[in-house]
Amino acid sequence: MSPLEPLDVRLFDETVAAVALFTGPEHRLVYQNRACARLLGARPLGLPAREAFPEQDADMFMTVLDEVVATGRPRRLPETREPDPGSPEQARFFVYSCTPVTTAEGSGAMVVALDTTAEIVALERYQAVASAVSQMVWVLRPDGSAEEIVPGWQELTGEPWHGRMDSRFTTYVHPRDRHRLEHDRRLMLARHPPRIVETAFRVRTADGSYRHVATRSVPIMRGGRTTEWIAATEDVEDRWNAALREHLLAHLAEVSGGTLDEVFEAVVHVVVPELVDACVIMLLTGEEWPPPENTAVTARRAASATRRDLPPRPPLLEGEVVINDAVRTVLESRTPHTIHLTVGGRVPPGLVPEVTERWLADAAATSVTLHPLMADDIMLGYAVTSAIGDSPAPGPTDTELLRRVFHYVEPPLRKTLDLQRARRTALRLQRAHLTNPPAVPGASLAASYQPASSANEIGGDWYDAVVHSDGTLVLDIGDVAGHDLTAAIAMVQLRSMLRGLAWSNGPTCKPSTVLSRLESAAEGLDIASFATAVHARLRRTPNGTWRFTWSNAGHPPPLLLPAHEAPYFLTGDDQDPPLCALPGMHRTSHTHQLAPGDTVLLYTDGLIERPAASLDEGQQRLLAAAALHRDNPLPELLRRLQDLSDKRDDTALISFRADPGDSGHNSAGPGGARPSSTQAPSAPRRRTRDRGR
Repeated sequence: MSPLEPLDVRLFDETVAAVALFTGPEHRLVYQNRACARLLGARPLGLPAREAFPEQDADMFMTVLDEVVATGRPRRLPETREPDPGSPEQARFFVYSCTPVTTAEGSGAMVVALDTTAEIVALERYQAVASAVSQMVWVLRPDGSAEEIVPGWQELTGEPWHGRMDSRFTTYVHPRDRHRLEHDRRLMLARHPPRIVETAFRVRTADGSYRHVATRSVPIMRGGRTTEWIAATEDVEDRWNAALREHLLAHLAEVSGGTLDEVFEAVVHVVVPELVDACVIMLLTGEEWPPPENTAVTARRAASATRRDLPPRPPLLEGEVVINDAVRTVLESRTPHTIHLTVGGRVPPGLVPEVTERWLADAAATSVTLHPLMADDIMLGYAVTSAIGDSPAPGPTDTELLRRVFHYVEPPLRKTLDLQRARRTALRLQRAHLTNPPAVPGASLAASYQPASSANEIGGDWYDAVVHSDGTLVLDIGDVAGHDLTAAIAMVQLRSMLRGLAWSNGPTCKPSTVLSRLESAAEGLDIASFATAVHARLRRTPNGTWRFTWSNAGHPPPLLLPAHEAPYFLTGDDQDPPLCALPGMHRTSHTHQLAPGDTVLLYTDGLIERPAASLDEGQQRLLAAAALHRDNPLPELLRRLQDLSDKRDDTALISFRADPGDSGHNSAGPGGARPSSTQAPSAPRRRTRDRGR
């Protein structure tokens, strides 16, 4: 149809859109289709537009008609019609299109009206739903432009939204998150076919602190290509805090009952890099806080962690410092304090060891914050956290979050402190009773005790040596089940009872009888429910040999290092159960003749047991080490054998060596005595057993 050809209005009779035609300078209504009559009401044809549409809100419509006819350019405008007062109907929404046309009556304008009420209501409902579940909803476009559907940016940041995801937007994103956010955005634009993209980052809020938000972007496809994304951004700070707490508690559970250093090692690897760029824990070396006036206070590095992209952190060596007044103020006030650093500047002396000062300067630290560390009102030390490079210094919200994190650590710290107190008490008990062996003519003795490395492994190991008036030597080794203060107390009681029974029953009493009487007393007094022990008696014979008689109550067998043969275990012919396992049973005594130069070792299971290895493997390691170091003096031999322990359990050892027959005088060494002995010919070895009470 030519542009000058008159418009055939019959084309619009059955269309869904409302259509009306106006001609002449007065815009007389010359056509109205059925849809228009339903939408706007039937109007008399031939009347000027102002008479055909006398409604008060039709003025803008008349102005648009005048403009379209005068300029020849089409116009479109929305309109809202409110219902009559008292009407149950909701407001109606329309979009009008006014286009210049040529009709049979001359030049004029065609008006097309569409009812968009359903679409507008649907959008309002969507916005309401989105507002209920998310803080912000956006339309994101490939060119970087963005439009807020559900506002929230200004409320979060204090700044109005400027309409683009550009460099101005990223200034509000935490520096550590900008690279990842840009990477996720490029990935979102490059994927074909597109997929839903989820990302989390921190946004700077109006008060200068940062909050975690999560964004989920859904692609919108038109014509086979992605034209935009609908993105819902939600404030997840509370959820993130809860996840951080669970993450921290999970790490702490792995070191439950460990040392303070182990607990804080778990802490620093949670706060770095989630909260800070670097963290070092300084623990006070003294037990008293506040210290006496004019007393220097020292602290040592216990744990540290740094962000991966920073220079390697210094090792935990040479890590002690005399704290300065700034640290004292933090500890006395129990309030965190931030120190801002100049570019390339160093932290004030007395905060951290010099090696850490140098590291902070090399890493371009911009601030350090001191946090007091406490448990049960006991001042343990302080944490030094750092912001590095372009990371912002912590604000009040960040400092409060770290305070809460360190507060979460208090329960496991209390447990660790309780264990340390119990461990110190147990060690004092053990060391008070594990005295140096006595001097024994014609023989050497040495003993060793090594506590477990873990704070929750106190142990109940003991050794003892008693010399009767006739020169008979009694040796004991034992281990009470359990790894707590109760086990240590039971150990002290059993050791004392066994020593008393051995003395009161005299040098001729069989070891099996002594153990049976110990078992009866322990059962009657309810001292220990389960313990192992070896009770041995050594008596020198006229020909210079030693008669070694022992009874074993479920304990690892004695180790014999013959002067001229390979080491082996003295297992005896019968295996008696531990003490208090089968009360009233008859126990067995065993006898072996020791030649000059022979060595007997009594030890606890911590020397040979390891979680990942069998007991046989542990015994083979002991045999090999004993063969290698058999010629060493007894104290040196015990030091070498102690190296076999993995330090998970306490270990006690006591050894006896018959002086060689051709030796002169033997001087006492550390942990044992070597009095003089006379030369005596060797005698044949005999091993016997005897059962009795």
